Amino acid sequence: MNSQSDISNFRFIRESFKRFLPNSQAIALALILIVGFVLIYTLSDILMPVFASVILAYLLQGIVSKLEKKLPRMAAVYIVFSGFMTCLGLVLFVLMPMVSVQAVQLVQRIPDIIKSAQADIMRLPELHPQYISEDNIRGIMISLQDELLKYGQELISMSAASVVGLVTAIVYLFLVPLMVFFFLKDKKTLIAWFVNFLPRDRSLTVRVWAEVDMQIANYVRGKFTEIIILASASYLTYTLLGLNYAILLSVLMGLSVVIPYVGATLVTFPVLGVAIMQWGVTADEFLYVAIAYSIIQAIDGVVLVPLLFSEAVNLHPVAIIVAILFFGGFWGFWGVFFAIPLATTVKAILNAWPTIVESRLDTSF
Repeated sequence: MNSQSDISNFRFIRESFKRFLPNSQAIALALILIVGFVLIYTLSDILMPVFASVILAYLLQGIVSKLEKKLPRMAAVYIVFSGFMTCLGLVLFVLMPMVSVQAVQLVQRIPDIIKSAQADIMRLPELHPQYISEDNIRGIMISLQDELLKYGQELISMSAASVVGLVTAIVYLFLVPLMVFFFLKDKKTLIAWFVNFLPRDRSLTVRVWAEVDMQIANYVRGKFTEIIILASASYLTYTLLGLNYAILLSVLMGLSVVIPYVGATLVTFPVLGVAIMQWGVTADEFLYVAIAYSIIQAIDGVVLVPLLFSEAVNLHPVAIIVAILFFGGFWGFWGVFFAIPLATTVKAILNAWPTIVESRLDTSF
């Protein structure tokens, strides 16, 4: 009896070690993740056009795969790439100029806004002498002038660096579409070459990637749909209400969904601020804008998000905010945009890690 008990205990301990200690598959996955993270982090500034092209090609590949069921691959690639270039042209040469014009108009009105705000602030001691004095007002005005001076100096430094930024943008506009086309056209060849550098025992990596790939596809597809719907609904609403800078504010509304929770809070200030500048707080028009804005945000949170992201992995709001801060700090806009898919990747790895067992899985990519 004792020998049988010892054997069962030994098997239990051995299975526990197999369950929690990394095997060759886990080591291969860890190496791929570490090397990939180090390469992206260290080379992101130099190879950013390449990384951006890979991301765009990956996003377009889903449409190519659907068209491949009815058309030859090259025909599908040409159709999708033509649509991509058309959308890019519309954004760059139609939408961006309109947004830029309204942004410049808004910036040009800032001095008038400041003067109006100063006049209102200077009347506060007369209206409420028991709460605020003229000395307090002077201190507030001095602080505001110092802050405005600081921002003005930052704008001058940014404008001095705008020439370099313009040259960089021109290079991106030429290189990124070209590389996107070749990534789509030669996908199989490039993947076959890339796989040669991966460890042979990568079945766990394949399993994790299959789950992550599905989640990223669902997330990105839903996110782009949400941006378009929210921006279009906002533009129609603000135009009907007669709100100034409707295009600029609608674009901000659409982009606000890139940063969950935080974006919706930040975009509230420009929307309501423009309404206050145009009509004042006590006007009925301002109330209509505030109600319309609240309804749009409510529909987005209650209807659009559950409908578009029903297949996505649920993450706690704290996990989403931490992912946004962490990945956004590393990779800027793309890190913020892909914060949820990247957090999903981490979750998939953590869920798969304790259940690692030696098995003969398909190791083909």
